[in-house]
Amino acid sequence: MTTGGFTTCLWFDGRAEEAANFYVSLFEDSGIGRILRHTEAGPGPAGIVLTVEFTANGQKFVALNGGPEFTFNEAVSFQIDCADQAEVDHYWDRLVEGGGEHGPCGWLKDRFGVSWQVTPARLIEMINDPDTEKAARAMKAMMSMGKLDIAELEKAYAGE
Repeated sequence: MTTGGFTTCLWFDGRAEEAANFYVSLFEDSGIGRILRHTEAGPGPAGIVLTVEFTANGQKFVALNGGPEFTFNEAVSFQIDCADQAEVDHYWDRLVEGGGEHGPCGWLKDRFGVSWQVTPARLIEMINDPDTEKAARAMKAMMSMGKLDIAELEKAYAGE
């Protein structure tokens, strides 16, 4: 295996290039790489995009126009560790725009059906606190939310 790490392949039904451009627009350290188009040899119509290599937040991906046979589900999701509420709001709002779906506990689906967890780093600290009562209060508050609200999580954690 080369030292380049893993590349995540995401399967789309004709929207690979659109998805890659969307993800690249969301994250720093992102860019579009090679775009492979079908040739006269197929399997699809010549000139149509087959794959798009891209990097999002430093992670390597390939978006594949594989057809309608497979779709995304919550069994795989991408977790975004957010430094503050402004980041939570930014990623939550941008990812659901254009047809995404709000979910519970900081989860959402984007317009392509990909699942994301928009998570404040502070939440992870709170729910891992050795004080199990504080951790439980933070967890209970998180379970009642859609988009996570750090101020409300902090209040619950503090017992307010």
